[in-house]
Amino acid sequence: MKGKFYIDNAYRIAETDDRLFGSFIEHLGRAVYGGIYEPGHPAADARGFRKDVLDLVRELDVPVVRYPGGNYVSGFNWEDSVGPQEKRPRRLDLAWRSLEPNTFGLDEFMKWTKAAGTSPMLAINLGTRGIDAARNLVEYCNHPGGSYWSDLRQSHGVESPYGIKLWCLGNEMDGPWQIGHKTADEYGKLANEAAKVLKYFDPSLELVVSGSSNNQMPTFPAWEATVLEESYDAVDYLSLHSYYGNRDNDLGNFLGCSQGMDDFIKSVVSTCDFVKAKKRSKKTINLSFDEWNVWFRSTFPDPAIEAWKVGPALIEDTYTFEDALVVGSLLITLLKNADRVKIACLAQLVNVIAPIMTENGGPAWRQTIFYPFLHASKYGRGTVLDVRSESPLYPTKQFGEVPYLDAVAVASQRTGGVSLFAVNRSQDERLELEGRLGGFQGLKVVEHLEMTHRNVKAVNSASKPNEVMPVTASGKARVDGDRLTATLEPLSWNVIRLAP
Repeated sequence: MKGKFYIDNAYRIAETDDRLFGSFIEHLGRAVYGGIYEPGHPAADARGFRKDVLDLVRELDVPVVRYPGGNYVSGFNWEDSVGPQEKRPRRLDLAWRSLEPNTFGLDEFMKWTKAAGTSPMLAINLGTRGIDAARNLVEYCNHPGGSYWSDLRQSHGVESPYGIKLWCLGNEMDGPWQIGHKTADEYGKLANEAAKVLKYFDPSLELVVSGSSNNQMPTFPAWEATVLEESYDAVDYLSLHSYYGNRDNDLGNFLGCSQGMDDFIKSVVSTCDFVKAKKRSKKTINLSFDEWNVWFRSTFPDPAIEAWKVGPALIEDTYTFEDALVVGSLLITLLKNADRVKIACLAQLVNVIAPIMTENGGPAWRQTIFYPFLHASKYGRGTVLDVRSESPLYPTKQFGEVPYLDAVAVASQRTGGVSLFAVNRSQDERLELEGRLGGFQGLKVVEHLEMTHRNVKAVNSASKPNEVMPVTASGKARVDGDRLTATLEPLSWNVIRLAP
């Protein structure tokens, strides 16, 4: 099977925002307790942070982490999570039917972000709370001192302000499952007033307003239109959430679900631009795809797990090789839409539908989906190029005809190099790829990373952490002048790195 592509350095989509490679930590299951935080673990530091997990997070080079939720945030009293740990209240978390001891809270999270080399994306409770709590929280976090809440922070041992710039105005407020669920009118008005207060404090803050929980919601995309009509002038980004799965064990259809993500993004962009036109505005609202991943194996609530425990094992999907292929295609789709998707958060980071898994008291390891995310984070920062590609199509039940080749390229204007990310969706044929490289001089292949496996259901585990991992594919890609040829194995994730 043959595929073709054309890349030209002059045909550019956008510069990637580094925050496109963000992630998410929620007080859900073992994401915090037993994940990033486990006092007494052999690898824990004096603060209780697992250093083995920190090493893996730093390896991914995650630029931003959304916190503390998620559904959790809609019942969260932020004041419970600061100050002396021994004085913090233990609360029932109704979102996940767990016991929250608040031994890891806002102050610990900010210390953890510094240790992990990342920055915070803080979500505000607009479920059970609202404007007053929002203004107090931003004062606690960001005011230098001399006011009630900033002085309280200093009394907790944090002299300098945290300087948090990126804020989410609630979470999935369209969902009937959400504590404090609201109509689009109710939420839009509340989000607008909360946004005004935050901007009064600091006009440079970046604010994300909640879009639909997914594009299958009966109110999509009317929700987006109504919310933006209320809040357009006060906010900067609109959120998208979507999860993908293979419940019918239909691999071809599953591999095509990135087409569904692309359609979702384009629908939301159209809605944003409709409101922009309706308001005669010169401002463009960009997107924050702040929850995305493969998720379909685990369910909640799990009747086998006792309620009201600290850090129960909830929503811990074990990822397969086929899941990694899909995550690779989803990353390709996010890059293709980098002109409007500026922030994206793989949900989540540790244990809960995550690239990193741990055992309490035991090891940490990389799940299969760790690798495409790592590659995109490491080599996907630069200028996304408009790749024109051709390959045979195959039919899917849900997404129509889908091309076997899924590809995007990212150029480094600093080095003159380019990285090509490509998935071969064919289950039984190699894809012989041929392409032209316009506007580049003297490129050669410096690395071809390939991930494939004979068993699409193969997984990594504590006992076999390297069952699925990338290898260097020698001699399968080469450049001759402005012509690149490469062999992509059936069902493979590929990163072909070119440099002068």
